Amino acid sequence: MTFLIVLLSGLYELVGQKESFTCALHPAKKRTAFLNEATDYAADMNLILGYYHLLDDWKDEKNTAKKRMADRLRPDYEKAAARFPKQDEAIRTHLLELAKAEERKETDLDVVSGIFGELLAEIFAWKDDEWHEELHCFGFYLGKFIYLMDAYEDLPHDKKTHAYNPFEPLSRQKSPEEYETLCKCYMTSQISECARSFERLPVLQHAEIIRNILYSGVWSKYEILQKKKQKKK
Repeated sequence: MTFLIVLLSGLYELVGQKESFTCALHPAKKRTAFLNEATDYAADMNLILGYYHLLDDWKDEKNTAKKRMADRLRPDYEKAAARFPKQDEAIRTHLLELAKAEERKETDLDVVSGIFGELLAEIFAWKDDEWHEELHCFGFYLGKFIYLMDAYEDLPHDKKTHAYNPFEPLSRQKSPEEYETLCKCYMTSQISECARSFERLPVLQHAEIIRNILYSGVWSKYEILQKKKQKKK
């Protein structure tokens, strides 16, 4: 969501305002917030996503603490959902669709990652204007990349717990070297499409920060995982 704020602020050249606040985690020093329309929008999206995440944890784990947190969030969630009903509906339906795909142990990487891609696409397509289609495309491929990267990271744990992971069949069918090459290719193709969408947007403000994230920062988790694998070897 922070990345989305930077992207939307740069694309729409939003003028923000500074506000000082005290952070609960670091109360000794005043912090500065930069607020604009995009920060408000991203906060609402974060709240909607957080609410559904808590409900999902309650459903899967019967964690009463998560249920209580969801109940506390509900009034604010309802306000955010009323402001952005289209996004709320997309998040709800795609999370449900994703749960069904994972339940049936979907093996098609494009299908399962595409569901999360569509979810993020609806969030990125902030307004119904000339940038809607490109932002939708941007969010779609970024969502696919995020889903695949998370699955790649989670595979060792998911194998131990016999949990669903879309990369599991591939890891059995291919040699370790082939598996690693294919995973990198899948993820590279998604983030490449995402970068192409960005380059088609007339973003000047924050453009270099966004490029740095898209061409380098998104791979930081992958690089850490590779270093851990090398240490084990």
